Amino acid sequence: MFIQTEETPNPNSLKFIPGREVMGEQPPLSFKKGDDCKTSPLAERLLQINGLQDVFFGSDFITLSKQDSEDWFVLKPLILGTLMEAFVNGLPIHQTFEASSTSAVVSDDPLVVQICELLETRIRPAVAQDGGDITFEGFEEGVVYLRMKGACSGCPSSSATLKSGIENMLKYYVPEVLEVRQVSD
Repeated sequence: MFIQTEETPNPNSLKFIPGREVMGEQPPLSFKKGDDCKTSPLAERLLQINGLQDVFFGSDFITLSKQDSEDWFVLKPLILGTLMEAFVNGLPIHQTFEASSTSAVVSDDPLVVQICELLETRIRPAVAQDGGDITFEGFEEGVVYLRMKGACSGCPSSSATLKSGIENMLKYYVPEVLEVRQVSD
């Protein structure tokens, strides 16, 4: 098994591509150091590596985020060894499936439906290329609330991405959108 790595716009996040499905069609999962990872043996094992602080499982990739003080040169061999062992031994990514808040939102509001459709078809695929994800959290009084995950969470350029890219696109296609705001934990 060969696992590729790709840099992301966030210098503290690295994208690992195992050449096979990770989550497939299921919604992405995210775990932070200190979370209860009992449902994800792989996340639990990865977060035991000193210096890692976030694990994000995408459709066919895993994005890991480290602390500022750590070096990828030191962490990468530990991560690759853990991933190889997990995939070879069939360690589950997750043991139970919980619905997560993706842009597949059920709403009677045609504006929310249109916003979610744009997120799903135009924005989420682009964000996934950078090792992250973005989920719809709400729309109130012209403001769209979005949550950044994976490499996008904590990325120095995420606010520019939200304002220059996503906000401009949503305003263009949905004139009722006045602003986009990031929701954080």
